[in-house]
Amino acid sequence: MKNLRIAVIGVGHIGTQHARHASAAGDLIAVCDSKHDRADVIATQYKCHAYYSLTDLLTAEPDLDLVSVCTPNGLHAEHTIAALKKGCNVLCEKPMATTVRDCEHMIHTAEETNHRLFIVKQNRFNPPVAALKQTIAEGRLGKIINVQVNCFWNRNQDYYRESDWRGTLDLDGGTLFTQYSHFIDLLYWMVGDVDDVKVYTHNFLHHDTVEFEDTGVAILSFASGALGAINFTINSYGKNMEGSLTLFGEKGTVKIGGQYLNVLEYQNIEGYTIPSLPPGNPPNTYGKALGSMSNHDKVYQNIVDVLVHGGRIATDMLDGLKTVQIIEKIYKAAGRKPKGKGER
Repeated sequence: MKNLRIAVIGVGHIGTQHARHASAAGDLIAVCDSKHDRADVIATQYKCHAYYSLTDLLTAEPDLDLVSVCTPNGLHAEHTIAALKKGCNVLCEKPMATTVRDCEHMIHTAEETNHRLFIVKQNRFNPPVAALKQTIAEGRLGKIINVQVNCFWNRNQDYYRESDWRGTLDLDGGTLFTQYSHFIDLLYWMVGDVDDVKVYTHNFLHHDTVEFEDTGVAILSFASGALGAINFTINSYGKNMEGSLTLFGEKGTVKIGGQYLNVLEYQNIEGYTIPSLPPGNPPNTYGKALGSMSNHDKVYQNIVDVLVHGGRIATDMLDGLKTVQIIEKIYKAAGRKPKGKGER
């Protein structure tokens, strides 16, 4: 059986996780980062080649099966499209991009080049999340009438100051893109598309480090008729407090909580109980900050299943587009002007 030949672009906090899982899933051929010392350290660790520009990587390594794009959000589209045009399949970290237009360009390029474009949606593999999705698919909750999302994390000044892109409008894009796009994805995955949005946002405590909101409240009207609300902040004092999703259906109520959607906190379903769940993976770490559950091993397992064994893709690139579409709709309702043509 052929091992996939993989390269990872961008080896910061999340990129190092990709390097580890890529080396386990196939052959890690190369890593690339504009910060030379960072690329050199990871290349030495995994005994692979180090490159400092994507152009150099794609020129020197023409036989790659997969390029994992882990660069800042605002560069995802540019780097994904370049890799696709060189004949590589691509795994793109969340968010897919920071504009719908860029997502569409990525999808069109994947279709034109006849290559796969995978989007990281690792929270779909959380045991309580997967169990709730199955419960909904089986019709056990009946019609979903209301959904509540709480995202109460801590991202302090040091988190932004230690990075040259976090907190910037061009490369980060906003709190919903970098911190909470997984929650938006799960809303779409479980409840469906959003028709209308009412939003309030404000930057209370991050004036010197963030070019956008640090807190927001969004009221959502879904195409299905359901109503929902998202309360989000990065101002939870001292540490993460909660990341939760609560669904109210005609036949049941379920809440997934914990700090990062890792605990089935409440269930009351007509004639049914979600059975005991296996333990999940620990959260990703970003210096002192904790993020979503680390299920990247499952992401890479799915890629191997698709590219080597002809299996079914776990996260369609259209799902990545829908997440960005909903976030863009929220920010537009908050009064943010969309990026103009050619901007990133």
